[in-house]
Amino acid sequence: MQLAHFTRAAALVLAGLLGAGVPAAASAAETIRIGVFCPFSGGSADMGISMRNGIRLAIEEINGMAGGVNGKRIELVEIDDQGNPEVGRQVVGEMLAKSRIAAALGVCNTGVGLATIDLFQNAGVPLIVPVSTGTPLTRKYAGAPANWIFRVSPRDEIQAPFIVADALKRGFRKFALFADTSGYGEAGKSDVEQALAAAGLKPVSVQRFPVGVKDLSEQVKAARGAGADVVISYTVGPEAAVLAKGIEKQKWAVQLMGSWPLCWRNFIDGAGSAGEGALVAVSFIQQASFQRRNAFITAYTQKFNTPVIPAPMAAAQGYDAALLLFYALHQAGSEEPLRIKAALEDLRRPVAGVITTYDKPFSPQDHDAITGNMLVMGVVRGGAVEYAYREDAARGFFVQRKGN
Repeated sequence: MQLAHFTRAAALVLAGLLGAGVPAAASAAETIRIGVFCPFSGGSADMGISMRNGIRLAIEEINGMAGGVNGKRIELVEIDDQGNPEVGRQVVGEMLAKSRIAAALGVCNTGVGLATIDLFQNAGVPLIVPVSTGTPLTRKYAGAPANWIFRVSPRDEIQAPFIVADALKRGFRKFALFADTSGYGEAGKSDVEQALAAAGLKPVSVQRFPVGVKDLSEQVKAARGAGADVVISYTVGPEAAVLAKGIEKQKWAVQLMGSWPLCWRNFIDGAGSAGEGALVAVSFIQQASFQRRNAFITAYTQKFNTPVIPAPMAAAQGYDAALLLFYALHQAGSEEPLRIKAALEDLRRPVAGVITTYDKPFSPQDHDAITGNMLVMGVVRGGAVEYAYREDAARGFFVQRKGN
């Protein structure tokens, strides 16, 4: 089977399994409205647009080939939160008040998530987070009688120890931590420090800076002076590029490692030669893998006319989040948010996604679908992200199921 045809075949299988079908000319009253929000403009747009495109790809398959769900087509209500917590709270509040959404897919920036998740919690509307990795997002309401926040991305609580463990394996012991002052940077800083503490270590240097910073020369000089042998980055793509350039400018032969924004195009393109060799924790790499991933890569690059996905993880996780919501809607047989939430917490059918095959991805006690065994270390080489280890490249041809 040609890879380009696989997603179509998979959607036809969905249609046969679910028996869902609607007339081609469904009216607005016959649609299920799903909110989608992330930054589609500004410095974080790489992840927001990639997520949105992944979701659009899944919904196009569901509507066009599987015929929608429960006799209705899915309609996306898309809003740009600009990566700004205040803007995010305003536009999400308006969406919840006016758009009659049954559920939502969103949150790219942790700060926006911290400003908006209570709106979904208070409204009793399920939110699946396909991108943001900030640990607090699924933890804040974990002890509530009902938790309406779900996630399909690797939280920093598992990313940070993964990065630290890899650095220790490579022989590094003196860590410099560069974290921006956003909610994402703050949460990531805490998780890295906890991971280091578990290994009996503390950073030799901690540098903070605002999103939008254009020069980190002094901070780099301070970290070098502290004797760091590895730099850990917890910021978004453009600012990580500023950090990489600062290291290159001082001709400092230090290893740069970091969380997943180091795989974004605006880091790779912005850093140029300074980003070469950077190590990044990821759940998805745009390379040949098992059939479902290959089909997704082919479908995405053809539909959006790009050889390279700007933020591959965001696209893949957005696609998977939309699939999980689709199955929950079918199982619930309803647009009632409480029934959708209950279905998400007890999905009865495995869902073959791009990151993994989801078999009971959520439960009432666990709203994080991604576990540490799904992470791999990537390396920036020649303007792209590749597997850092041969064994991970080989492992990429096999689906990694949810672990403990």
